[in-house]
Amino acid sequence: MSQETMYYLSVFIGAYLIGSIPFGFIIGRLNGIDIRKHGSGNIGATNILRTLGKQWGIPCFALDFIKGLAPVLIVKYLVSSNIITDSSMIAPVLAAMGTVVGHIYTIFLKFKGGKGIATSAGCLIALAPYPLLIALIVWIIIFYSSRYVSLASVAAAAILPLNALACNFFGIGEKASNAEIIVLALLGALAVFRHKSNIKKLLNGTENRFEKKA
Repeated sequence: MSQETMYYLSVFIGAYLIGSIPFGFIIGRLNGIDIRKHGSGNIGATNILRTLGKQWGIPCFALDFIKGLAPVLIVKYLVSSNIITDSSMIAPVLAAMGTVVGHIYTIFLKFKGGKGIATSAGCLIALAPYPLLIALIVWIIIFYSSRYVSLASVAAAAILPLNALACNFFGIGEKASNAEIIVLALLGALAVFRHKSNIKKLLNGTENRFEKKA
């Protein structure tokens, strides 16, 4: 195995282990429950919010977001500072992918984790901020018009690669590389796949929605 391959593999594995930290599960335990046995059974921020309230849901989202952001920023800093050499800039892409895969398939919970929305957002604000911004606007519009978190998340995730292509076409921000567009497509596909049960519920009208408070 070449030194370059070892380097890329190390980046992916390191990011995977960081992404595997199950903050939602830990927060549940701090409150004396196994969050996997409450609400939707998911360890993500949405289920924490529904089950334990904003005082725990917001920190959970923030922690999952930061664990997506940190590995990509660290790798980008190491490359830009010439501490490590990566002229193709594939390492930040691998860091993003590894972190999200770690969150979704965490090694600490028998490879059953969250859906990756908050962690993906953290990765993408460092990797592709403008495509993420467009996705966020779409998320906000769909959520506040439908009150379905899942529908907003699926729509925002699905258009990520299209956002990057549009930004490239119109010259918005730094041009996304082919590797970045591919990882955006993969992250979007993973998010949609992880929401397959929610999609079924949306189709048969049984999906939970956040009701407006009086």
